[in-house]
Amino acid sequence: MTDLSQILKQAQGMQKKMKEMQAELELIEVEGQSGAGMVTVRLSGKGIMKSVKIDPSLFDREEAEVVEDLITAAHNDAKEKLESRIQEEMKSLTGGLSLPPGMKMPF
Repeated sequence: MTDLSQILKQAQGMQKKMKEMQAELELIEVEGQSGAGMVTVRLSGKGIMKSVKIDPSLFDREEAEVVEDLITAAHNDAKEKLESRIQEEMKSLTGGLSLPPGMKMPF
């Protein structure tokens, strides 16, 4: 049987690693694209949109709705990549420990 103090020590170590990882998330940036690279969105590790780049050929009044849709698609692509990256980071942090369904980290 594992000693309770050892379990608490491990939990404290994991808490420290979580804080470090949250700080590292601020440094991560991912890029999503849509329209074969015509629209690019950059997100921070916290999901904040940092920049949007749009190919000048899209600036036609009649294409405004298309541009809006492409920006949304690029943002969603970047967000999916970010979530995947966070999952990978969490796996390495927890040593592959599976979390209960619906439980997301960082808390």
